[in-house]
Amino acid sequence: GLGIEGLKMWHRKAKEAGIKIISEVMQVSQIADMYEYVDVFQVGARNTQNFNLLDELGKVDKPVMIKRGISGTIEELLYSAEYVFAAGNEKLILCERGIRTYEKASRNTMDVNAIPILKEKTHLPVVADPSHGIGIREFVEPIALAALMAGADGIIYETHQRPDEAYSDGQQTLDFNESGRLVHKLNRAFDLRESI
Repeated sequence: GLGIEGLKMWHRKAKEAGIKIISEVMQVSQIADMYEYVDVFQVGARNTQNFNLLDELGKVDKPVMIKRGISGTIEELLYSAEYVFAAGNEKLILCERGIRTYEKASRNTMDVNAIPILKEKTHLPVVADPSHGIGIREFVEPIALAALMAGADGIIYETHQRPDEAYSDGQQTLDFNESGRLVHKLNRAFDLRESI
């Protein structure tokens, strides 16, 4: 929410803590400015068909995570990845983040079905974003666990010390205690998944 200056601040803190940074790039002109401050470029749901952006990200030597479009099909997500791949970048990650449906009980409909389908159709890592997938704080945990059991290679979610004071999306953001509990449960679920 703070643009490039916020990214620079985050980079300083993350470097001190040994944390990698993934951040959303929304237009071609941002790539050069962001390059030294990110480890992974993220293509958000609204940019999965921004072919100029995808083409330019195909020319960088950093990984690119592509989120599924809000109304995008699994096939369209794979086409977006192919666009980056065709321009030369093979460091790709796919992200299921929920899609828009007729349902109004949640922000989006988390398509857990997409995870094993993507795993079958491609060799690329697949991560899940339950924060955007459901958009309701108290349901982020069960959706994250379901995604992991469906085969997700990773889970991304939003966390903040005081979610109600977050610059955006506080309603789907876990506080630090909730985040700690989720990480503990994800580790246990991962061990269970690997033993099955």
